[in-house]
Amino acid sequence: MSPLCPLLLALALVAIPGVRGACPAAADLKKPDGTRTCAKVYDKSDPYYENCCQGAELSIEPGTDLPFLPSDWRNVISSVVVAPRCELTVWSRKGKDGKTHKFTAGVYPRLEEYRRGVFGHWSNAISSIYCRCY
Repeated sequence: MSPLCPLLLALALVAIPGVRGACPAAADLKKPDGTRTCAKVYDKSDPYYENCCQGAELSIEPGTDLPFLPSDWRNVISSVVVAPRCELTVWSRKGKDGKTHKFTAGVYPRLEEYRRGVFGHWSNAISSIYCRCY
């Protein structure tokens, strides 16, 4: 085995958990006046992480409860960033119906990587949200 193989493996393992591409860090979700933002969602993702969290952006305040997302945001969210000590709960159907998933603090640049049932994923599948911070 080449001595280069363990080095490449170590670099890959270190790089993967920190992948966030163009997405902001979860700790940076604050308004200019210093108040907290619960989460930010984006309508664009990409197979390349550096191109994720692009396009239109929606800031979600703590305590936001949207059982009916605005029509221009329904089923288009493909990247999510959740602030520390916050949790974003999403549903696959309007009115908080269908499948549900909780995203805790962190960066989720490609929702295609998060399963929604056996055959689906969460990219372009969010119709209701609730965001809370503790």
